Amino acid sequence: MSSIIDSLNPRQKDAASTIEGPLLVLAGAGTGKTRVITCRIAYMIEQGIPPSAILGVTFTNKAAKEMRERLNALIDPEMASKVTLGTFHSFCAKVLRREIPLAGHYNASFSIADDSDQSSLVRQAAAELGYTKEELATPEIQSYIGRMKNRLKFPEDALNEAPEHSREEDMAKVYERYQKMLEIQNTLDFDDILLLTLKIFQEHPEVLRKWQEMYQYLLIDEYQDTNSAQFLITRLLAGERMNLCVVGDDDQSIYSWRGAEVANILDFPKYFPGAKEVKLEQNYRSTNAILRAANAVIGKNGTRYEKNLWSAEGEGESVKVFAVENGDEEAKFVTDTMENMIAMDPAMSWSDFAVLYRSNHLSRAFELEMKRRGIRPKIIGGQEFLQRKEVKDAASYLKILVNPRDDQSLLRVLSVPPRGIGDKAVLALREMQKQEHCGILACMEKESCRARLSRTGASAAENFASIVKKYRALFANPQGAALSLIAKEYLEEIGYLNGMQRIYKDLKEAEKRQENVLEFITFMGLFEKKAEKACTLGDFLEAYSLLDESDRTDDSDDRDGPILSTVHASKGLEFPVVFLVGMEHNSFPHERSLQEGGLEEERRLFYVAITRAKRQLLITYAKSRFKFHEYVRERPSSFLAELPEETEHPDYGEFNKPMEPDAVREAFIDYFDSQLNEYDDE
Repeated sequence: MSSIIDSLNPRQKDAASTIEGPLLVLAGAGTGKTRVITCRIAYMIEQGIPPSAILGVTFTNKAAKEMRERLNALIDPEMASKVTLGTFHSFCAKVLRREIPLAGHYNASFSIADDSDQSSLVRQAAAELGYTKEELATPEIQSYIGRMKNRLKFPEDALNEAPEHSREEDMAKVYERYQKMLEIQNTLDFDDILLLTLKIFQEHPEVLRKWQEMYQYLLIDEYQDTNSAQFLITRLLAGERMNLCVVGDDDQSIYSWRGAEVANILDFPKYFPGAKEVKLEQNYRSTNAILRAANAVIGKNGTRYEKNLWSAEGEGESVKVFAVENGDEEAKFVTDTMENMIAMDPAMSWSDFAVLYRSNHLSRAFELEMKRRGIRPKIIGGQEFLQRKEVKDAASYLKILVNPRDDQSLLRVLSVPPRGIGDKAVLALREMQKQEHCGILACMEKESCRARLSRTGASAAENFASIVKKYRALFANPQGAALSLIAKEYLEEIGYLNGMQRIYKDLKEAEKRQENVLEFITFMGLFEKKAEKACTLGDFLEAYSLLDESDRTDDSDDRDGPILSTVHASKGLEFPVVFLVGMEHNSFPHERSLQEGGLEEERRLFYVAITRAKRQLLITYAKSRFKFHEYVRERPSSFLAELPEETEHPDYGEFNKPMEPDAVREAFIDYFDSQLNEYDDE
């Protein structure tokens, strides 16, 4: 057997060495799935499979990057670079750059709309059809469009389904207009990247065969998170060969609100007959006490593959549940406990701790309490640098160079800073755009169109269009110049980089925003430097548009501080000590999920939270929380009753009294049973 897979345990080795036909790898939490995936790819190459014939797909850029790094450590990096590794969206974008004219009036320089672009387009589409925001709210329409696309419904399908003279028909009409506007602007939203790829594969068998021949071996990570479009794309690409390995854990399917279908992994043998199944159950992360709690909880779900996680890491400390008086006391208790643990074990640091919660609003009390004591927590999911307004403005300036039809990006920056093209000029240009059947930028380039503007507006439009044209040519043929330097010159010449004080009147604020734009240009330079081949402005903008949550966690922040995170955002992470807080009825499980019949997914979310802990898991719930203007009594979560009997319920008050380190451990006394009994009586 290959030395590449000799270090794997027997089940991991079985998964890594099975390379022909359909394979389902059920990888429980912490069972080393990334190691198995990369060893499997390396083993396939060792067995003579060309690396260029292998496609590995996962759900975050961070996971794809980790796979790439591990693969480089296993085999020759030059050979590893020939394997295609990336997210579903990045793979589909690659397909569309070559094939998109088959899907409509698009070309390969398409832009990718973010959430704010989508909101603007939806508002504009609704307004053009005569709907006010009171009649149809933008978030409601966006949600409707997302649901339709997750169900693989194009506008004509939505209109055919909607009852006449109904609210649904109104939203379907907005969806139709919104989609037409995207096409006119040569722009895709995130759902379109998948939908149009699927459409091309379904309607053009010759194109599908080309990509099937290109990628004869497929590997899909986090398969439990696939939606309908991703499932169908996978099935089409696998074709009759069915050389498909999917890796996932149905017990960690927690994204139904994004369209994920847990049935895709549960029904894998149905869609891929003869599939081999390998279960990975040896956990390399947590102690057995924590794993028994996880097994007990997830075992209550009815629809799942049976798995039993175990560990060679030893027994470990038991899981502990604490009742606290209210939300503020909860924050004090958690912070006190961290301080006590560090006092007991000087080898521990603040970064060993994570506070996880079901809903983001619970973070406030912990942030305030920790900052009051001079502790600086690291919050996963705060405002991301690349989502700041000035950074998105800079990106929009660059987008119009690559995609001149991107009116949304153009309108975002046309008057940022003010340049003599006011509201009247913009309205006139939009009218001309409809008449001329071209983009607004193309109108600005035409003397006949500029003649219909005021003298100031015409001059400003001509100057703007001239600079854009100049730098489009420079980016198309940089002649060895760094893209980031050209971008800096462009943003200066067009008046954005040195016009900050005209946008933000406060000098310090203007300087801060300017520094952020310069940092964005630096980010662009780093991208260019790390690229495996010569890259274009379009390559950079695609990578920027496809950034996901994992990219927006600041790994460079290496200061010592506890982690604060929602359970959803913590998936894939691990921490020595986890505090799972806010375990109250209608909070976890969430009230909305209970109303919508999502109890099993909420239980899977609880399971994910438990399995983030490596050495210790401490769970808290508050007897009351302050809501609006008064304290409201709370009940403990029903999930607490599903923990095994060995779970400890110490008196948190006793635990927090100043004590000697040895006494702190002895202070975990049996207290919480009476609380559970009171809950059962109710």
